[in-house]
Formats: sequence, structure tokens, C-alpha cells
Amino acid sequence: MFVVKRAQHNPILMPVKEHSWESEATFNWSPVEIDGIVHVLYRAMGEPELLGSEKLHMSTIGHAESADHEHYTSHEQFIVPEYEWERYGCEDPRITKIGDIYYIFYTALSTFPFTAEGIRVAVATTRDFKTIDEKHLVTPFNAKAFALFPRKIGGKYAGILTVHTDLPPSYVGIAFADAIEDFWSPDYWNDWYAHLEEHLLDPDPKRSPQDRAEVGAVPIETDAGWLLIYSHTKNYFTEHDKMFGVEVLLLDKDDPRRSIGRTAGPILVPDELYEHLGLVPHVVFPSGALVRGNELEIFYGAADTTSCTAHVNLKNLLDSMLPKRRERHVRRASENPIITPRTEYFWEAKATFNPAAIDLNGDVHLLYRAMSLDNTSTLGYARSKDGIRIDARLDDPVYVPREIFETKASAGNSGCEDPRIIQIGDMLYVFYTAYNGKDEPQVAVSSLPVKKFLAREWEWSKPETITPPGIADKDTALLPEMVRGKYLLFHRIGEVVCIDFLESLDFSTQKVTKCVQLFQPRHGMWDSKKVGIAAPPFLCGEHWLLFYHGIADDNTYRVGAVLLDRRNPTIVRSRTTAPLLEPTEPYEQKGQTAQVVFPCGAVLRDDTIFLYYGGADSTTNVVMMSKTKMLDILR
Repeated sequence: MFVVKRAQHNPILMPVKEHSWESEATFNWSPVEIDGIVHVLYRAMGEPELLGSEKLHMSTIGHAESADHEHYTSHEQFIVPEYEWERYGCEDPRITKIGDIYYIFYTALSTFPFTAEGIRVAVATTRDFKTIDEKHLVTPFNAKAFALFPRKIGGKYAGILTVHTDLPPSYVGIAFADAIEDFWSPDYWNDWYAHLEEHLLDPDPKRSPQDRAEVGAVPIETDAGWLLIYSHTKNYFTEHDKMFGVEVLLLDKDDPRRSIGRTAGPILVPDELYEHLGLVPHVVFPSGALVRGNELEIFYGAADTTSCTAHVNLKNLLDSMLPKRRERHVRRASENPIITPRTEYFWEAKATFNPAAIDLNGDVHLLYRAMSLDNTSTLGYARSKDGIRIDARLDDPVYVPREIFETKASAGNSGCEDPRIIQIGDMLYVFYTAYNGKDEPQVAVSSLPVKKFLAREWEWSKPETITPPGIADKDTALLPEMVRGKYLLFHRIGEVVCIDFLESLDFSTQKVTKCVQLFQPRHGMWDSKKVGIAAPPFLCGEHWLLFYHGIADDNTYRVGAVLLDRRNPTIVRSRTTAPLLEPTEPYEQKGQTAQVVFPCGAVLRDDTIFLYYGGADSTTNVVMMSKTKMLDILR
């Protein structure tokens, strides 16, 4: 679990119209900090030059510096073409300090129009960012994005690079050398290239043959291994489906060819206007990183035009990439599944899942969705004193379809689905999806006094639909506290989480009239296809903690969280970048619907959150997590 947040002052480094060499673009920057001053080198582009019938955007490398990580001054052109092998441009620098020398590896262009054979790696050295001491061509073959590790590994200098960036398929490989000068020796590289397969990362960071992975920032040493922030482009060869993203690998500290962890997907995708509009739209490209205290600051280029930063808590990031660390924070009960179908009872013989939950009088009470053999959904009841082990369970449903909008009208699914329960005063309100198998599903609500609920006197009020007919509306719950004299209702229309305000709890007259968007899917990420609330939110100091489910393009259901402002819960203060729960266990991967974790209820006891969820639309399960940890991550 972690949150990536962009700097509020993005974009930070922008083209300077008065400087002809950087009037068009300033992007893909690499930082190094010296005595409290951050020095950055960046790719700069000026107005296009006319070469014959072609226009060339000449790239050079600029230098700037900052004392506050926000304002970069003293822009100077630093690396410019001098040799035939860089005649048509110098791009995308990466800085590493070894001893008292700064090694700057960059892309050198020797042909125009550009060809794969003319795109290679070069290096420049400096001691003061004022003068260049040496320059060398590095690779004799097509390659980009070389980054030098900041210390020796196993007594050898180490570098990581992307091979065949322009002769696909591309590969990411590791190079070891006895002397730093070997990295600009043609003999060294000819031998290395002849044994290319021995040097490649294992496994390949590309998620499919249609993707492309390219080295981003200089690797960062952590207690767990080398952190590699890199560019992952999904569907690289299909222009209309291409998606640039930033991902992270964790490489073995002693053998960085071996990957020991990775993020579940991109941690950054084009989302802001400055990432969508530019010389090359819809691009985020990582090119550098710094560790500042507990924070990892990621430096990236936006739309091949400007330079930006984003930050993430380093420990949280590492914890999410290592299964053993991740399991310490989101712990599945060893007793899972805690509720399974009982075949001797027709009404719940097929599935028991997606439970509502409420903590009353020291007991956790669960209302779970039960499916019969004819696919009719009702609500069953179970109780647990410790929040995990079921110590009471009724033999009959406690809530059944009663109205025309939820009574089976055709073969297939129907009934009362996916309940969420809220206590307001001495009343309990249950919101659920009402479906008759023919019309669009609607949200219905019924209520019961707390006393009757505890006495198991199931005298529910007449159910009322609160969403319009003909519009599929689901995933609904009330905020347990009034907002400026009104009740805030969460619901989902289409792919987005919506809110609406109600004047009272008289649901015979109070209906949903609009969908004010609260948050939406994030293109290219784990919640790219659809989002909906999970359990009703609960109060944590000055914020509301709201869990939600997200669906990816692969139709996998995962769970994340958002933090809402207490005074104005229409404001999302934070949102988890990575999912906190995803299907990994057999009872989550196989069932009525594969690859599903779907919560509808949560309770808080001391510092422990118990989140109850359906696994694969078949069973009821629970995970535990620390409220303090969740708030630390989201804040």
C-alpha cells in the first residue's frame, strides 16, 4: 500500500522562450544533490532547424540548480554535439557520482533522419558541472538509457541499459566491468553483446511481447535491494492503445540481473493536463530520483515538454513490492473462508458472499448475500465475537425479496444483492441492489430498529427504491454523519463513484436525482475500468476512510482506499496508488466469478480494521489491517 503524489508546483522546469536552445522543451531530467543544492541535467530542445527537406528538433543537455527543490535557476547549456557520433543531438542524461567524478551517460544521435544504427549511448564526465572533462562513445550498437550504479557490486563497476530500443524487441541488461574505462571500450561491448542473453534481467520487465521497458532513473540502494524506476509502455507498437507508465523493480543487491520484486502495475500514468499536452502527448517518462528522508522523489518528463516530480514514502513502496512485508500490513485470517455455502439449505446452497458488517454490543454482525440453486439472492445472518470466527449462524434468511423490483421476473439472477449497513441513531439502514432479472438493477433501502435487530426480530420496513428506474445504479451507502444539515449518499452509475445529498431519511420521498462525480477510474492502472465503494466509510479523526473496489482491463477486482475531508467529504484528500487487496488465494481466484475480492462491510476495533469481502463471488472472508498504518499511508 502506498500513495504517489505529484508536486503541487508541477511542471517545475519549463521551456524558456528567451533561450533559443531550450525554447521548445525541457524534460527528462536527472538530479544529484551536492551540499544541499540540487543540480539537474535535462534534455533541452529549441526551435526546429531545417536540414534539407527535414526539420530537426536539436536536443542538447542543459544544467540548472535549486536550493528548495521547487525553483531551478541558472539555466546553462552544458552538453552539446561536438563529435560525429553525437552530431544530431544529445538526449536524456543520467548522473552517477563515483569518487569525485560525475559520470553522465546520455543518448547520442549520429544520423539524420534518425536510424537505429545512429542511436547509441555516450558518456561525459565532470567534477563541477561547469566544464566537461571527457567524452566517449559507449555502445557500438543501438541502445539507450544507460545508468551507472553508484557503487561497485561484487568488486566490479555495474551499469544497466536498454538494448535495441529502436530495433525491437528491446531488452534491459546489466553490464559489469573491472575498470570504469571498459564502458567506452568497443572490445568490451562486442564481447558483452555476443553473450547478450547472459546479461538480461530475469524475469523480463515487459509484461507482454507487445510492451516496452526502458531504464529510467539511476538505481537506488535500499535495505531490500536496488530500486529501479523505469518506463513501461503498454501496447508500444499500437499507436491508439499505447500507454506510458512508470513502474518500479526491486533488484537483488548482490546480483542485480535478478528481479526480486515489482509494483503490481504502473505507479504513475498520464493524468494531468501537462502530461497529456506537449510535443509528444500522453507521456510520463522517469529519468531520475532522490531520497529525501523517508520520501522517494521521482523526477520525470511530461509529454516530452516539461519536467516534473512526484513523491512516495519509500518504506511503503518497498513493503508493497515484497510479499512477506505486504502481508504484515493486510493480513488474511487463517480461518478464511469464514462463511461458505451450506448445501443442505436451498436458499444458500450456491454462494455466501459480499457481507455487510456492523459492531453492536461487542459482537460483529454480518448480513451476507446468499444465493440459492435457482440464483435468487437473499440475506443471511452470522455473528462473531472476535470478528473472525463465526459463533452463530441462522438457518433461514433474514431478508428476502418482497417487491416487484426484486422478485424474479425471468430466469437468471435476481433478488437482494450486496448489502451495506449503516447505523444512524437507534435505527439500522440496509442499502442493497434490487434486481428482478429483467429491468436495470436499482438501489433499495430497508430499515430496522437496533433493538429488534439484536433480538432477531426481522420486522424490516417496506423497501423503497431510491435510484431511478432504467439506470443501472449500485454500490450505495450513507455517510453516517450529516453534512451541512443533509445526508450524503454514495452510489455508482456507470464506471464512477457518485454522491448526492438527501434532505431526510424518508425514502418514500427522498430519491437520488443526480450523480456528482467523486472519483473515477484511472486509465492504465489497476482500477482503470470501473470503481465503486466497498464498505461504508468510517470516521478517523479529521477524515473519513472509504474503501473501494476497482476493476482493471483484465476484469480483476481489487481493493483500494480514499481519504475524504470530514468537513467537506466531497473532497478526496488522498487515494492509494497500489491496491491493498487483490486476488491471490484459491478462494479469491476460483468460484462463480474468477479473480474477485469484493468488500461490503468493515468494522473498527481499537486500531484494527476488519474488512469483510466476498471471494470469487462464492465465499465470505476477512482481512485485518492497522487503522494507524492506513492513515499514515494515505496522509
